[in-house]
Amino acid sequence: MAEEKKEKKDKKEKKGKASAEGQQAAPAEKAPPKPQEPAKPARLRLRYAAEVLPALVKELGFTNPMQAPRLEKIVVNMGLGEAINNGKIIDASVEQLASITGQKPVVTKARKSIANFKLRQGQSIGAMVTLRGDRMYEFFDRLVSVALPRVRDFKGVSPKAFDGKGNYTLGVREQVIFPEINYDKVEKIKGLNITVVTTARNDEEGRALLRHLGMPFRQ
Repeated sequence: MAEEKKEKKDKKEKKGKASAEGQQAAPAEKAPPKPQEPAKPARLRLRYAAEVLPALVKELGFTNPMQAPRLEKIVVNMGLGEAINNGKIIDASVEQLASITGQKPVVTKARKSIANFKLRQGQSIGAMVTLRGDRMYEFFDRLVSVALPRVRDFKGVSPKAFDGKGNYTLGVREQVIFPEINYDKVEKIKGLNITVVTTARNDEEGRALLRHLGMPFRQ
């Protein structure tokens, strides 16, 4: 009986030691991550809400602010016909377009083969980016306040390049007008098309929206 009691006592002591060691070895609980502060909205987005929207409602005679036109998306497209003979142009253009817009471009491919142009179906012939939200407002802000004024002998953009539904397309001849492009690393000057898609119902509303946002139309 004495031996049995001794064995039970030894087992209890071993269990107590094991539980104590387990508690010591248990890792300390990690502190919950601090909540990240929300990013500040784009400067032009704030100006649209504070200044442009009330001005459009008054100018166009709307009774509800929701009727006023606004930016929906901006599509930046770079056509690269030279890529048929030199595939390296695609990589350089994708990198430049990503620097300009702050978003990774999508490589566009030929939908069908054209023998006269030595073009095969599925061949890479361009790059495109679709911007929405804050990136769209930031790009438009840089376009009208920094990039376009750097065009040589700039006298404004055409006020007639609308499609009848309030959307505006602008052609840029040189990608180097954007300060994000390092001129020394540019092998070839390339142009790009910028299409500003709005919720305007007609060209008059679209023109008023872009003018209030700072688009420098020719007089």
